[in-house]
Amino acid sequence: MKWRWLYFAISLLVIIPGAISLVLFGMKPAIDFTGGSLLEVQFTQIGQETNLGLSSLKENLSQIYELDAIVQSGENQIILRGKHLDNEQKNLILKVLSNDYGTVEEKRFETVGPSLGKELLTKTLTGVIIAAGLITIYVWVQFNELKYGVSAILAMLHDSLVLLGVFSLLGYFYGIEVDMLYVTALLTTLSFSVHDTIVVYDRIRELRGKYSKYSLVSLINIAVTETLSRSINNSVTIVIMLAALAMLGGETIRWFAIALLIGAVTGTYSSTFTAAPFLLLWEDAETFIKKKKRVNFV
Repeated sequence: MKWRWLYFAISLLVIIPGAISLVLFGMKPAIDFTGGSLLEVQFTQIGQETNLGLSSLKENLSQIYELDAIVQSGENQIILRGKHLDNEQKNLILKVLSNDYGTVEEKRFETVGPSLGKELLTKTLTGVIIAAGLITIYVWVQFNELKYGVSAILAMLHDSLVLLGVFSLLGYFYGIEVDMLYVTALLTTLSFSVHDTIVVYDRIRELRGKYSKYSLVSLINIAVTETLSRSINNSVTIVIMLAALAMLGGETIRWFAIALLIGAVTGTYSSTFTAAPFLLLWEDAETFIKKKKRVNFV
C-alpha cells in the first residue's frame, strides 16, 4: 500500500474525463428509455448492392418514416431505429425494402412507448440504489465494522463511474446507445466488484485474527499479495471469454459484452487498488480524529 496515492491518481485519470463527459453530454439512451421503435431485417439476396444502398436508405424511407439511425447488425442485416412505428408503417417499410433490395425477412420488431421508457429509467435507478444499499449493509454486518461496508460501496462507485463515463464518451463520439442490456452489465459489474473485494476483506480478517499485533497496512499488504494472483487469474478467463464475445457475438450484443469487459477489468482493479486503500484512509481519518480530541482535551 506504499503506492496507494498512485492508485488513486490512476483511477482519477480514468474517471475525470468520463465524469466531465457525463456532465456536459450525458448518456445516449436507447429506445428502452426514450421510447420508439426498432426494426431489424435481413436481406435474403446477398450482394454488394445491399451495403451500397444503406447510405441512401434513410433518404428513401424519409417520406414514410423518420429514422434516427441505421445500423449494420450482421451480414446483410440492418437495424432501423426511430420514433413510434405502427404496423401499417412497418409493412410499408418492408414493402419499400423488398422493391429496392429483393426479398426481405423481418427478424425483430420492438416498440416502447415514452411512458414505459421513463418508467424503466426510474426502476433502473431505483434498482441500482437499492442494490448498493443492501450490499453496503451486508458487508457491514459480515465484517462487523462500518468501514468495510463504506469502503466496498466506494469501490463500487469507482467502477460505476468508470463504466458510465466510458459509455458517455462512446455515446458522444461514436453514437453508442445504452439500453437494458447495459443496465444488466452495470449491475453485474457491481456484483463482480464486491465479489473480489470480499475475498480481500475476508483475508484481512483472517490475518487480523492470527496476527493481532500487526498494523492494518501490514495486514492489507499480506492479504493483497496472497489474493492478487487469484483475482488476476480469475479475471483473465472472464476477459478472454468476453473479448471473444465482443469480437464474434454480433452487433446486437457487442456493446453489452464490451460493457461487461470494462466492468471485469475495473472490478478487478478496484477490489485490490481501491477498496483496500480506502480502509487505510478510514484508519488514518480515525487516528487523526483521536489525536485531535486528545490535543483539545489537553
